[in-house]
Amino acid sequence: MGESKLPPAGEFDKALAESAPLYGVEMGERERRKLTEYFELISLWNKRLHLVAPCPPAEFATRHVLESLMAARFLDDDARVVDLGSGGGLPVIPCLVVKPQISATLVEASEKKAVFLREALWRLDERRASRVIAERFERMEAPEADFITCRAIERFTELLPRVVEWASHVPTLLLFGGESLRARLEELGLCFDSLKAPGSERRFLFVVRRK
Repeated sequence: MGESKLPPAGEFDKALAESAPLYGVEMGERERRKLTEYFELISLWNKRLHLVAPCPPAEFATRHVLESLMAARFLDDDARVVDLGSGGGLPVIPCLVVKPQISATLVEASEKKAVFLREALWRLDERRASRVIAERFERMEAPEADFITCRAIERFTELLPRVVEWASHVPTLLLFGGESLRARLEELGLCFDSLKAPGSERRFLFVVRRK
């Protein structure tokens, strides 16, 4: 008899545990349990809100959750984070799970997606030091923060100069993207380091540090 097929949550958890070391991520049972609950929640809501592109559970574990957690190593334990265009909560919700001492402001223009984000924070018990703002970032004053994170905002390369100006007081930007984002950062004269996502030649985390 062939090996029995794992349910989606089991596939996700297995991939999470096996692939975490490739991404330099350490997590225990608590973190895996919460991230699996997040996977189940986003899978349920995704049918209505299209929070992320549909993909197999193992790919969601690596491409979405573990890639998001590439940012966690740069976050101080008491960091104040502003996540722009949060959508389904990537990268900030996985970071909140593995670094529960940080506080986060999730900025999402879609009211429907903001409802999901509030539900996810409540279900994962990560709402204590976090809040969701349903607004375009350009229409609000930038909160005090130590880090800006951004992974899935639409027309990001086009909007990057506005983000940089809007968050002029924030010392570190953690931005996910490809070569077009790299070219835009260079065009703006920003100093940055880049980390390539394991198994990818086109996806990077750009760490922009400003004095």
